[in-house]
Amino acid sequence: MTTHHIKLKEQFCDAVLSGEKPFEIRRNDRCYQKGDHIRFVPIKNFSVEGFSSTIPFDHPIKDKEYRITYIFSGWIIPRDYVVLGIKEVQNNE
Repeated sequence: MTTHHIKLKEQFCDAVLSGEKPFEIRRNDRCYQKGDHIRFVPIKNFSVEGFSSTIPFDHPIKDKEYRITYIFSGWIIPRDYVVLGIKEVQNNE
């Protein structure tokens, strides 16, 4: 089992944390496997004088861990992408 640390944009943090969004669409550049864990790094957009980037920020999701429960690829999903079904890992798991 691998734990992946991946960025999550600010506008999705609350939906993932509440369980309203139990999936992630990601480029499959990490060889995700069912059973792997994800730790999200919440990020938000940052701009100064024409320079734009993302920066991490504090959000409760950074203290949570999620397990990949399902991986969907093919069909209408672009070749290098996957849809990951995710579920929060509880303390006793």
